Amino acid sequence: MKLNNRELHRDLGYFFIGLIISFSISGILQNHRQTWHPEKYTVEVKPITIQLPKDEKDITEDFAKNLSFGFKDKFRRYSIKKGELKISYEKHDVEIDIKTGKGEVITFKKTPFIAQMNQLHKDTSVWWIYYSDAFAVGLIAIAVTGAMMFPRGKFSFKSRGWKLAILGIIFPLIFLFIIA
Repeated sequence: MKLNNRELHRDLGYFFIGLIISFSISGILQNHRQTWHPEKYTVEVKPITIQLPKDEKDITEDFAKNLSFGFKDKFRRYSIKKGELKISYEKHDVEIDIKTGKGEVITFKKTPFIAQMNQLHKDTSVWWIYYSDAFAVGLIAIAVTGAMMFPRGKFSFKSRGWKLAILGIIFPLIFLFIIA
């Protein structure tokens, strides 16, 4: 099939609808990243052995805050689940078996380029989050309404464009889950 400029523009437009939606959603997810840290990766895992209280009830937040592992870092939280003490710091995670006192300190470092790129999505104020979310929703609306402006017929969004839009969504997922 031979494509002229208008047909190429139309088909590329349909394809980029999926990309705009995918990247808009990733921006929204970056704004709400409390539970995951894409900019960190493990640099070092160091085994440790420490003496813990015999009674699990004696392992309190104050106790966890006062443990020393040879680094200075901001304490975030601790938890005890399935016989394991987990302590989270800004740049470290500590996991210790309560019965044996054996565990490990996992040290994180910022991922080059990704950490800097994430600054574009990180909030500086509550209003920035709302602005970023509104912008992302606006991009989705622009993509969808733009697709509806193309003529009816065998090359319309309803007939063919939706397939290219789905391909545009799948394309970055291939890089995300298979290639990367």
